[in-house]
Amino acid sequence: MTQLLLNADVGESLGPWVMGNDAALMPLLDLANIACGFHASDPDIMRATVRLASEHGVTVGAHPSYPDLVGFGRRSMACTPEQVENLVLYQVGAMAAMCKAEGAQLFYVKPHGALYNDMAGDHALLAAVMRGVQAFGSELVLVVPATTEPEPVWALAREHGLKLWFEVFADRAYHQNGRLVSRSKQGAVHHDQKLIVEQAICFAKGLPIQTVEGQDLLLQADTLCVHGDNEASILAAQAIRSALATER
Repeated sequence: MTQLLLNADVGESLGPWVMGNDAALMPLLDLANIACGFHASDPDIMRATVRLASEHGVTVGAHPSYPDLVGFGRRSMACTPEQVENLVLYQVGAMAAMCKAEGAQLFYVKPHGALYNDMAGDHALLAAVMRGVQAFGSELVLVVPATTEPEPVWALAREHGLKLWFEVFADRAYHQNGRLVSRSKQGAVHHDQKLIVEQAICFAKGLPIQTVEGQDLLLQADTLCVHGDNEASILAAQAIRSALATER
């Protein structure tokens, strides 16, 4: 049974517009991926979310994205590798400042949305993200999608002197090649709590999950993403935390 760290995207509100239920979700987490202002959040929310994570003993990570507030960071953008490197560095620096103000430590970086998906399919872009992280500090861990072929990703990480955590999703559908099904496709996000918990347990036990092509897929991971943007997802996160604790 793998000790999967539970992570979630938090701090994604903006001014008076509330996104998610961070107060209910935070006690269930090991890791908090806090938005850095490019796809969601603002300085007030960033600092308040760091404080909330600290109160619950949750490890803080930066959650950088393309500069896409309108599209919530879910649209690919024609950024050069140098621009990607710098936008990652910029956002990580902002989050580190909030952590310093709250006496917290920034421990890792998990890119968001389209940037996360794009770097999974483009190693030049992944290398740019790694350079942005490494420019701030090689002590930071980079979260990347779990893959059926991890060695090229490990090789890039070694080249940049970075540590990695591979991530899987309890509530997302997968293709046979190990990539997530696009959110634009029907069935990309699981809503059945039983299925979500079963998929989480399979990942924790090192067992294969079922892909949309109807075949088995085995992915090795260090961390599992859960969501908390509505009451049903909070209940699913609670069920996953309980189920993993029981299985151990």
